[in-house]
Amino acid sequence: MKIIDHIKQKSPFYSLEFFPPREKENWPNFFAAVERLKRMDPLFASVTYGAGGGTQDNTLEITAGLAQRGLVPMAHLTCVGATGDSIRAFLNKLSGAGVTNILALRGDVPKGMEIRWEDCAFPYASDLVSFVRKQAPDFGIGVAAYPTPHPESASFAQDRKEAANKLQAGSDFAVTQLFFDHREYFEYVAQMKALGVDKPILPGVLPVPSFAALKRVLSLSGCNIPAKLYLALEEADSAGGPEAVKEAGIAFAVKQIRCLLDGGAPGIHLYTLNQADTCLRIAEEVGRL
Repeated sequence: MKIIDHIKQKSPFYSLEFFPPREKENWPNFFAAVERLKRMDPLFASVTYGAGGGTQDNTLEITAGLAQRGLVPMAHLTCVGATGDSIRAFLNKLSGAGVTNILALRGDVPKGMEIRWEDCAFPYASDLVSFVRKQAPDFGIGVAAYPTPHPESASFAQDRKEAANKLQAGSDFAVTQLFFDHREYFEYVAQMKALGVDKPILPGVLPVPSFAALKRVLSLSGCNIPAKLYLALEEADSAGGPEAVKEAGIAFAVKQIRCLLDGGAPGIHLYTLNQADTCLRIAEEVGRL
């Protein structure tokens, strides 16, 4: 069943994102966390994988494991450096494992690899969406959205146009990159509607785990952070260290989720970092959806 059909039947909801541990000896702890997070009754669960397919096999096994545990899984599928045959083969593997939903991404260029996008089979995520829609019409397709424009976008206008193209190329819904100002999300949704796109856009929320992790996330994603929040986290770090930052991050995530749901977001996509305790506590403090 496509995720979009689940979205139409239930709102609001949580969806969860996991990253597959590289070492298989860590998988039992990972799946133990997954079992605990089933208490949140997630609408679906997405699984990342490395650029260029670095952990593609792990993604396949773990996504299949989520399906076996009664969750609706969505596998990330990047197309950087991929061919039509390699994408088709992976789609067949997913289907054989009972996974029929993907998040279509262009992906980042792996370190040490040079890419001439004009020579690629899939220069843009929209190209991947079109390919999957033709090759696997029964698959559900999500795409990424960037309330703060993608770092490679030349302008806001170009970013929004590319996003609209991606959503109109055959995808069912979008999941946003993390952000910290709920107004950015609602402005993004309004901009998409102005461009003729009226598909569900799920806000992605990341509970800040530590000040060091926040700095790393900001450097990689290019997202904005309100100065007031940054200063509050910096103060917490100085006063109480990582645990104080984590508490402040949880409190902010709870407030952010409430603002998003009150404003009409269809659901919340929670970047779990595989941390069951943090996610369950946030769900408890937010209360019933």
